[in-house]
Amino acid sequence: MLLVVGAALAVISAAWAPAAAQEGTTGRLIGMVHLTAAKAPSTASAYSRRSVGPRPAPQVEARNVIVYFEGLPAPATLKPTPASIVQKDEQFVPHVVAVSAGSEVAFPNGDPFFHNVFSLSRPATFDLGRFPPGSSRSRVFKRPGTIKVYCEIHSHMSAVARVFEHPWFTIPNGDGTFAIEGVPAGEHTVVAWHERIGERRDRVTIRPGAATTLTVTLPVLEPAS
Repeated sequence: MLLVVGAALAVISAAWAPAAAQEGTTGRLIGMVHLTAAKAPSTASAYSRRSVGPRPAPQVEARNVIVYFEGLPAPATLKPTPASIVQKDEQFVPHVVAVSAGSEVAFPNGDPFFHNVFSLSRPATFDLGRFPPGSSRSRVFKRPGTIKVYCEIHSHMSAVARVFEHPWFTIPNGDGTFAIEGVPAGEHTVVAWHERIGERRDRVTIRPGAATTLTVTLPVLEPAS
């Protein structure tokens, strides 16, 4: 009888082993993006502003940075991360979004006049046409890469969408802090990307069940107020 019970317990333990092995195999990355304090005119637009209206407040520069892991294999399933880029005061808000492949990005028109949204980027070439105030059009981005978005009516408007084939990316908060959860344990490359200066790479070690801290300094000029 004892032999039978022992054998049964051994079978149960073996059945639970794979699940237990999966526990504690990921960690998290937390950190801060520091930007230089020098002041300069905002370059969030593709061209000089041609509107006769008042210039809107510049967007927070830390929100134009994307922090992501490079070289990690794509998961078997990828959860969509829908986003929205509003056309308001003749600018795209936010200027930068980051989404996973297969996600939908909406472009609501919050201005009292027509707008247009188009891109000639290789990962997604499209033209949503002109649409009136209060309406919205959207696009599903299926391929990873960098997609630069413009308005055919207002040439000074631009935005950027980065599309990833994994979930380990984020845009910092306004104060520069960020966190990426559920990162596979191991030594990896982390990239901090900014449209104007390119990329900065760092190597980090992610430990199971622990938080790894990273501070990134980017020589990005803050827009003048």
